[in-house]
Amino acid sequence: MGALKSFFRSIYRNRRAFIGFLILAAFVLVAVFGPLCCELDLKTDFATRYLAPSWSHPLGTDYVGRDILVQLVYGARDVLSIGILGALATVLVGFTVGAVAGYSGRRVDGLITFVTNLFLTIPRFPIMLILSAFIKLSHPLILVAIIALLSWASLARSVRSQILSLKQREFITVCTVMGYNRFQIIFSELLPNLVSYLAISFVYAMQGAINDSSILIMMGFAPFAPTHWGTIQNIAISQAAGAFEPRTFIYLFSPIVCFTLLQTAGVFFAGGLDEALNPRLRSH
Repeated sequence: MGALKSFFRSIYRNRRAFIGFLILAAFVLVAVFGPLCCELDLKTDFATRYLAPSWSHPLGTDYVGRDILVQLVYGARDVLSIGILGALATVLVGFTVGAVAGYSGRRVDGLITFVTNLFLTIPRFPIMLILSAFIKLSHPLILVAIIALLSWASLARSVRSQILSLKQREFITVCTVMGYNRFQIIFSELLPNLVSYLAISFVYAMQGAINDSSILIMMGFAPFAPTHWGTIQNIAISQAAGAFEPRTFIYLFSPIVCFTLLQTAGVFFAGGLDEALNPRLRSH
């Protein structure tokens, strides 16, 4: 409990990190509880199309009479679910591969490093476009798997370099003498020393997953959900003539504002995570 209080105290003292935390918390609350407070109605009603913002429709209605704010609320869950799952998969694969490479001998390390460098040379987004053209991305887990497959390499290389340094410490030598196996040393001794770095990497991986998935959905390569912010942008441009019809500007730019706020909040929050999770930095 004391560690949790110290963490939030450190976040509170860092103004940018605290602002980022509040915005992220707001999006999470909207994604979790928003659908419980409003009902999504995607039926077409041309009598209520292009309504101006009002108490009943705070952001107005779109080109077929659907409430824009309700779509954004439901879309927050779609966006964050892809972002969180993609970040979890990326961090899990990146840490595991990097830790095994850094702690193992030369042959295993050399092979894993070769594969990692190979993935680092692959142009990620064009490959995503190619894969999405041949693989039906009908389920979010398929999209998460593709994102993690093409995003783990840079984290794995960073983790490997830190493991190479940590495994020379005395406490790792003691664990080896005491008969700890490789799995125990990596996950019970080395992992706690990388928590702050992995937490920051998780935030940035979440941002990357949101960016990649949203662009694919916006371009129509990965139909995921009708309320996903990328889907809203796709429909606003392709069907509602958002670039030319002034009445659709709110429908087009509201998900862009949401994306911008979410990504900016992630950058702000990640900037204060290292200080909050690293006792040596927090003491200064």
